[in-house]
Amino acid sequence: MIEKYGIRLIQMMENAGRNLSDLAQYLLQGELTGKTIAVLCGGGNNGGGGLAAARQMVNRGADVHVALAVSRSKVKEIPAQQLIPLEQMGAEIIGKFPDGKYDMIIDAMIGYGLRGKPQGLFAEWIIQMNQMQTTILSLDIPSGMDADTGSSEGVYAQATATMTLALPKKGMFAEGARHKVGDLFLADISVPTALLASIGKYPNGLFDSGAVVQIEY
Repeated sequence: MIEKYGIRLIQMMENAGRNLSDLAQYLLQGELTGKTIAVLCGGGNNGGGGLAAARQMVNRGADVHVALAVSRSKVKEIPAQQLIPLEQMGAEIIGKFPDGKYDMIIDAMIGYGLRGKPQGLFAEWIIQMNQMQTTILSLDIPSGMDADTGSSEGVYAQATATMTLALPKKGMFAEGARHKVGDLFLADISVPTALLASIGKYPNGLFDSGAVVQIEY
């Protein structure tokens, strides 16, 4: 997408964030105004998508609490660009697990780039998140789950729903993965159909009904 089609990472991140906020609104019965939502973010691209979604949800009237599981200095360059407008809008960004009760928690801590098992704050926050009596919506893949195998070496997010990007990940269909993923949704981040067709992965009409579709499995 970047090298051949000139579609930048920040554009993909924006698409992911908007689609995630749309799905959050759908799961909350079509209303974000007055809803209290915690967004847990890592320092990579998955976290950047969570930050983009947080901005969208603030605009739609939600009370959004953003928590970074890494120090600001460890947020990568492109995700860090999402922090600036969010702060200018008055959103508080903290470095601890957010207190209180939430209508939803967005899990944007660890994406498909997981190696090994979650460590440090990531592991602690996954445990705390799973103990909350609320809806958990994971971005791309539940934190702690291997995208290729569906296995988990340590703790993992027990998602109510997962919004994965572009195409489902192989591990989501592995035995035992369903209880980690929850309801599975697929989001369009504007991958050109010609690109998908070139790798033999283009299901005709996949996003004809909208940018986010539920996958039955």
